[in-house]
Amino acid sequence: MYIQMYMSRYIAEEKTLDRGGLMSNRKKIITSLPESLLEQVDSIVKEDHKNRSELIREALVLYLTDRRKKQIRREMVEGYQKMGDLNQSLSEDGIGADLADLKQYELNLK
Repeated sequence: MYIQMYMSRYIAEEKTLDRGGLMSNRKKIITSLPESLLEQVDSIVKEDHKNRSELIREALVLYLTDRRKKQIRREMVEGYQKMGDLNQSLSEDGIGADLADLKQYELNLK
């Protein structure tokens, strides 16, 4: 069973004061949640002395932050893999020159 939960989306913008006393533009949305999830939300809201909107905003911020971190990690892995291939190629080119120099050095020692 789904319960309609009114967070904040009616197409009109609403200017409200946030906890820091600053004016912020917020949009109202309507979302549906399974009853079991809403019960968990209400339990946390009661425990943390917040309202549903605050809890859902915090959860969304955490989710979006975590999602961005995962995206950055993926991009870093891709970058390190590409750089690893480049570094290997450069080192292979460099070892060939080093071996030629070593051979010339050893010839000069004789």
